[in-house]
Amino acid sequence: MASLTPIACVLRRLVVIGLLFMTCLGPARAEPVDDLLDALQIDAMLGIMREEGIAYGRDLGNDMFMDGSNPRWQELLAEIYDPDKMQIIMRRYFDDMLDQADMKPLVAFFDSETGAEIVELELSARRAMIDDGVEEAARSAYQSADTESARLQQITQFIETNDLLEANVAGALNASFKFYSGLVDGGGLEMSEGEILSDVWAQEAETRADTREWLYGFLMLAYEPLSDDTLDEYIEISGTPEGRVLNRALFAGFNAMYDEISYALGLAAARQMQSQEL
Repeated sequence: MASLTPIACVLRRLVVIGLLFMTCLGPARAEPVDDLLDALQIDAMLGIMREEGIAYGRDLGNDMFMDGSNPRWQELLAEIYDPDKMQIIMRRYFDDMLDQADMKPLVAFFDSETGAEIVELELSARRAMIDDGVEEAARSAYQSADTESARLQQITQFIETNDLLEANVAGALNASFKFYSGLVDGGGLEMSEGEILSDVWAQEAETRADTREWLYGFLMLAYEPLSDDTLDEYIEISGTPEGRVLNRALFAGFNAMYDEISYALGLAAARQMQSQEL
C-alpha cells in the first residue's frame, strides 16, 4: 500500500475559521445578511483565502513534482481557487440554515466600532500568517504562553464556544481524504477507499496537535490589541443562538468548499504526475 504524507496539516490551515469567516456566505442575499456581509468585508476575506490556497498549492507542487510548482500547475491553482466558484459552492449550504435565523444582533455588533475593529484585526492576522516567519512566531508565542493567563483562558473559551478545534480537525481529515481520492481517481495513486481512510485516520493525532497550535497562535495574534472586556463581548455574541447557527452554517459551507477544492487538487496533481512520466 502506498504511504501517505500528512497533507491534512496543510489543508487544515485553509479551514481554520472563527466567527468572522462567515464573510464567505456567497452572493448578496436579502437584508439584513447583506449588511452583515458588507460589515465583514467579504471581498477582502476571499482574496486572503485564495492567496493562502495558492501559496500552499505551490508548496504541494514543490513536494510532489519533479519540476516543482511549474507554470501549468500554477495555472491550475488559479482555476481551482477561483473566488466566484468558492462562493457558489458555499451558497448551496447556507440558504436553508440561515432562512429562519435573526441576523439583526450580529449586524448591530459588526456595524459597531468594536465589531469593525475585530474584523480588521482578524483580516490582518490571517493575511500576516501567510508568511512562514509570522506563522512560526505566532506558534512560538502560544508555546511559550502562560497557560494560567487570563488571555489564554479567554482564547480557550472562544475556541470551545465555537467548537473550532473539533470542527477544524474533522474538516482537515475530510479534505485529506478528498485529496487522496482525487489522486486515485486521476490515476496518480493506487489505493482502496479503506486504505485511504486508514491512512488519513492515522494522521488524526498529528493533525489535532498542529491545528491546536496554529489556531491558538492565530487567535492570540489577532486579538492581542483587544481588551479583556471586548474579547468577552465577542465570545458572548458568538455563543448566542444566532452566532451558533451561523457558525454551524459556516462550517458546513467551508467543509463543502474545501472538499471540492481538495478533490480538484488531487485530480490535478495526478494528471501532472502522469504528464511528467510521459
